[in-house]
Parts: sequence; structure tokens; C-alpha cells
Amino acid sequence: MKITFRIQRYNPEKDAKPYFQDYTLDGLEGTYRVLDALHDIKWKLDGTLTFRRSCAHGMCGSDGMKINGKNTLACSLLLQDIKGIGDGKVVTIEPLPYLPIVKDLVIEMGDFYKKYELVKPYLITKTPPPEMERYQSNEDAELLMESTKCIMCACCTTSCPSLWSNENYLGPAAILKGYRFAFDTRDEGAQEHMAALDSADGIWRCHTIFNCVEACPKEINITWHISQLKKKLVADEM
Repeated sequence: MKITFRIQRYNPEKDAKPYFQDYTLDGLEGTYRVLDALHDIKWKLDGTLTFRRSCAHGMCGSDGMKINGKNTLACSLLLQDIKGIGDGKVVTIEPLPYLPIVKDLVIEMGDFYKKYELVKPYLITKTPPPEMERYQSNEDAELLMESTKCIMCACCTTSCPSLWSNENYLGPAAILKGYRFAFDTRDEGAQEHMAALDSADGIWRCHTIFNCVEACPKEINITWHISQLKKKLVADEM
């Protein structure tokens, strides 16, 4: 296939605003990943193109970006899986929306991680550690399993209209991490996790739009997890 990649470029040191630049690659197979195409462009056509990537296997979350209007991972998207792809088609690539652009497809994620830290995303224990381990049944572990698949790529959070309208909103990624520890039967600090979630900028800002579910490259039902946190908060207050 011969495909044109229309990529948003922006260098704050010299550009007044973002713009699009086209790069055409020929002889591409359908099993080629978008990340492979970006590598070809950077290594063979334009070394100034800037983007993040690390493991290149859908585990680190580094290469989250907006491809043909949808937030996803460049390393996990095959060309053949892009709707309407074919010879002579155009693939548009942009940085994830909302967050500030550092350069080209790289976004500033400092605020994203600060909100993540607010939910205290770690096991809180207050009793002395046991001799062996803090036991958890298979059933209790299964309740957390889906939420642990989150790789913090920010695809869900940057797709959320609630965040677009309120910059202080925690966002689905941070809330999902709150769920992961608040529902962990080994954790002894649920109230500490829930304090950030049960706030003016916490879970009640979620309006069940499902953008986060559609954007998640790990297919996590984030909206369901948020609903369970809402139920837990209401039950704890009764």
C-alpha cells in the first residue's frame, strides 16, 4: 500500500501554532503498525519528527496519540485495522488532546501524574506485616484484575469531556487507580483513597459518557469501575 501520513507538527521554539505535514510511504503491508510507519518517517525522511515510545509492545503506554480521530497506542494499531485503509489513503496523526504539547506528538503529562498521586495509588497498611504474606482470595483478586491492566497511557483521560470542561477533574485514569486500591481487601486505608475521589473534582464529575471506555487500548470498562466507587461511597454514608 501507498499511504500518506498527515502528522501534526509543532516546535514551540519556532512555530506560532501547530500545523500538519504530509509524509508518503510506499510498499506498506497491512500488518505494519502505525509506530513502524513513524519509525520509517523519522529514520528515513525527517529526523526532526518527535514522538514518545519505549517498549513498542502495548505495555508501557508511551506512544498514546490520536490516530484518525481516536485516542490509541501507535504500537498496537495495525494499518489493516484502520477503517477504510487502502492504497492512496491518508492517516492523520495528532498528539493526545487537551494536554499541552511539548513538541510534535509529545505532550506534557505532569498534571496527569499529579492527579494520579492524589488517590494514593499504593497499598496502605496499618497493622504489622504478617510472617508470610497479606493473603487475598482468588475471588478478591479477580475483582481487581481488570483495573490492574491500566498502563497510564492517558488515552482515556484526554478523551473525557468532563476534563475538557473542568481542568481540575481527576479523570478516569486516576479514578481507576483509586478503585484498584480502595477495593483491595489487603488495603487498610480505603478512606484515604476515597478522600480524593469523593471531592468536588472527583468521581461525581463523571457523567457516564463512555468516551474513556471507547478510548482505552486495554479495553477496560472504566465507567463500570467508576460506578462501583459511587455505590461504595453512597453505601458507606448510609
